[in-house]
Amino acid sequence: MTVRYYAAAQAAAGVAEEPLEAADGATLAEALEAALAVDRSAHRAENRGAPPLADVLRRCSFLVNEVAAKDRTRALADGDVLDVLPPFAGG
Repeated sequence: MTVRYYAAAQAAAGVAEEPLEAADGATLAEALEAALAVDRSAHRAENRGAPPLADVLRRCSFLVNEVAAKDRTRALADGDVLDVLPPFAGG
């Protein structure tokens, strides 16, 4: 699966996109836990002003293959694309 981060989520993750290893059928919640398990210590050392990814993920919305995913128990498949969208302001 591919995870794409936007705005504050990208700042917190330290990357715009990354592959994520998750078992076929893993839930959205499990995929997010896997994203949190990625070692980001080098990024945190370089970007002390970025919020922790866990804090950002609590406020995010998600798209799976460009469709809104509100149910964190939703099963994911190999090849899915997960977009992580923090709240946006403006209009």
